[in-house]
Amino acid sequence: MKRFEKVKQLFIRNGLFIKLFSVTLFSILLVSIFITFSTIRVSTDLFMETFSITNSKIIQQITTQFNSYSATVASTINEIENNGVIKRVLSEEEMDSVTLSRSYFQINQELDRIYTSLQAFDANLIVTGQEDRLYNLSYIYWPVTKYYLDSLEMTERTFEEPRAINYHALDTAVIEDEVIVATKALTERLSDDIYGAVYVSIRESQLRDFYEGYTSEGNDVVLIDQDGQIISSSQSDLMGTVDTNLRSIAESTYLSNQEHTSVDIEGREHLLISEYLPGFDMYLINLIDRQQIVSSLINTREILMISGGIILLALVMVWFVTRRITKSLTRLVRQISKIAQHNFSERINETGGYESRQIAQAFNHTLDELQTYVGIVVESQKRQQRSELKSLQHQINPHFLYNTLTTVKFMVKQGDPEEAMSTIHALITLLQSTLGEFGETITVSKEIENTKNYVTINQARYGDRIKVNYFIAPDCESIQVPKLILQPFIENAFFHAFNQKKSGFIQILIRKQESRLLAEVVDDGDGMTLKTEELPHDNKKKRQLFSGIGMRNVHERIQLMYGKDYGVSVSSEIGKGTRITIELPIIDEDQHTDI
Repeated sequence: MKRFEKVKQLFIRNGLFIKLFSVTLFSILLVSIFITFSTIRVSTDLFMETFSITNSKIIQQITTQFNSYSATVASTINEIENNGVIKRVLSEEEMDSVTLSRSYFQINQELDRIYTSLQAFDANLIVTGQEDRLYNLSYIYWPVTKYYLDSLEMTERTFEEPRAINYHALDTAVIEDEVIVATKALTERLSDDIYGAVYVSIRESQLRDFYEGYTSEGNDVVLIDQDGQIISSSQSDLMGTVDTNLRSIAESTYLSNQEHTSVDIEGREHLLISEYLPGFDMYLINLIDRQQIVSSLINTREILMISGGIILLALVMVWFVTRRITKSLTRLVRQISKIAQHNFSERINETGGYESRQIAQAFNHTLDELQTYVGIVVESQKRQQRSELKSLQHQINPHFLYNTLTTVKFMVKQGDPEEAMSTIHALITLLQSTLGEFGETITVSKEIENTKNYVTINQARYGDRIKVNYFIAPDCESIQVPKLILQPFIENAFFHAFNQKKSGFIQILIRKQESRLLAEVVDDGDGMTLKTEELPHDNKKKRQLFSGIGMRNVHERIQLMYGKDYGVSVSSEIGKGTRITIELPIIDEDQHTDI
C-alpha cells in the first residue's frame, strides 16, 4: 500500500513532465504510424494500378487467342455444314457396302482437309450423321461412340438450339483431362431438318496454354460460363465449381467499361479484370490477389523496423529535452500549490531557469495587485447594491399616489368611509414598508403582507373583478426573500393579463422544493407569446405604476444576490394564462445578514 502511495505521489509531482512526454510520445507514434502505413498504401496502390494496367493488356492478348480459336471453330463448322459431300454421306439412310466404302473415303478426305485448321490448336473433330455414322478424326484423343454422344445432355441442348454454336465442359472418365466441346447441329438450309452434328473438342490443359504463361502465384485467370461454372482456371481446385456472384461481377465490370474492380474472395481482396468472349459466350477473368502480390514486392517488416528505430531515437531525445524544460516548472508549481487558497500574502521563490523566474516574478506581482483590487471590488459591490436598492425603493410613481388618493376621495363622497380608511391604511403600510425599511430582504410573511396591501389598493381603484388567492406553506413564512419580488408580477397581471378577459384569478403560491424556495404567480388571463421561457424586457416607455422595480430587475437582483442558479422564469399560453416562477435559496430569518 505504501509503495502504491509513493508511486502515486511520484506521478503527481511529475505530472507536467508525464503529460508533455505522453502527448509527444502519442504524437510521434501517431505520425510515424500514419507515415509508415501511408507509404505502404501509396506504394501498394501505385504498384497495383501499374500491375492492373499491364494485366489489362495481357488479358487482351489472351482474349485474342481465345477469339482466334473460337473463330477457327466457327469457320470449321461452317465449312462442314456447306460441304455437299459431307451432307450427302451423313444424310443417306441406307447404303450398300460399296457405296458405304466410297462414301467413307470421300467424307474422310473432306474432313481431313477441313481438320487441318484445328490441328494448330491440338483440337479434335467429330462428325455424326444418320443411324450410327460417326467420324472421329482423332480417336485416341477422345475415344467415344455415337451412342455415348447421343446420351449426353449437351447433345440434347445442341438439337434444341440447332443454329447456335454452344460450348460445354465435359468431365470424361475415359481421359484424365477435362474436355471443352463446341457443338453445332447440321441442318438443311431450306427445311431446317437436322441431319447430323459437329463436335469440336479441346482439352482443358490445351485451353490453359492460352494464358498459363501469363499467370503466377496470386495472379490467376478464370474462364467462366453464363451459369457461373468455371470452365478453365490456373487454379486447378476451382475447376468445375460454380460461382454466380463472380460471373455477375465480371459482367457488370465489363458492361460498365471499368478497367478493374475490387472483389472479396474467401476473405481476401482481389482486383478483377474481365473480358467477354462472344464466341464462347463466356467471361475471361483475371484475379489478382492484392495481399500476395504486394507481399512479394514490399518488405513490410523492414519498413516497420526502420520506423521503429526512428521512433525510439526520437523518444530518447524528447525524454531529455522535456525533462530539462519541465524540471524547473515542476518546482515552481510545487511552491504555488503550497500557497493557501485566498492567502495572497505569501510569495514564491524566484529561482530556476529564465522562464521559471519570469513566471515567479509575474505571479508575485499579480498577487500584490490582486490583493489590492479584491478589497476594492468587494467594497464597491456592497456599496453599489445598497445604493441601487435604496434608489429603487424611493422611486414611487406619483401617479400611483394621485390615483389612490383620488379613489379614497370618491369613497368618502359616496359615503363609504370604512372602505376609504381600509385603503388609506393599506397605502400607509405599503409606503412604510417600502420607504421606511432599508434592509434588502424581508420575511415571506412580510412580503405577503405588502402584496396584500398592494392588491387592496388596486381592487379599491378597479373593483374586485380580479380576485387574488394566497397559498403559503406555514414553514416558509420565516424565510428571508428580497424585498418587492412579488409586486412587479402582481402589477403586470392586474394591468396586462386581463385585457380580453374581464375577470379572473391570480394565484400566489409559496412552498419549499428540496433545497429551494419556489414562489409562483399564476393567472388565468389572456396569456402571451414568448420565444423562450424568459422574462420579457421591461418597456421603458411605460414606467411601473408603483415602484421603479420592474420584472427584469427582480431577476437581475436575485442573480446578483444568490448566483446564476436562481432567478425568475416565465411560461405562458395564449388564452390560458401566465405562470411566473421565482427560485430562491432557503435562508431563515436567524441566518440572514444584510449586505
